[in-house]
Amino acid sequence: MNQHAGARPAPVPLSISLRSYAPPDFNNLYAIDQMCYDPRIAYSRTELRQYLGFPGADCVVAETSRNNSAPAMIGFCITAHEDHWGYIITMDVLSDYRRHGCGSMLLLEAEKRLTAAGVRQIGLETATNNSAAIAFWQKHGYRKSGVRRNYYPGGRDAYSMAKRLAGSEKVNTGPA
Repeated sequence: MNQHAGARPAPVPLSISLRSYAPPDFNNLYAIDQMCYDPRIAYSRTELRQYLGFPGADCVVAETSRNNSAPAMIGFCITAHEDHWGYIITMDVLSDYRRHGCGSMLLLEAEKRLTAAGVRQIGLETATNNSAAIAFWQKHGYRKSGVRRNYYPGGRDAYSMAKRLAGSEKVNTGPA
């Protein structure tokens, strides 16, 4: 097999399983968030606990095991909803496990749960300079709906992005 110089090898397939968050997972969630984000953006323990405690909050956890070892947490997605609106608070996947479909699995499960709760539209924010994240969200049907100036520490902007969930009907806003 001939690989181009600098090309990344294809990822080794992983066995990834999803489950609901349980309180004993908290320290692992916190550690993963700290590894995935710049320290100025990563959530404090207090913030993470608050998000998990929001009304309508849900957290999907991704795990994998290798060589018959105990499952290890490799990512998670926290969402919240109220009425017909959902919000992706954060989605974190450890860097060694990206490009294995883990983020897509987490997102699809989170969307499925939100749909079951009656949510019709989901929103999120992502940094305007994070091209990989923007591409990921767009690949999954999220579209930019505006820019939030100085959303992140250090004056970094964020795109507001949204997606109407499959099966939800367009809301009639009046006569055409």
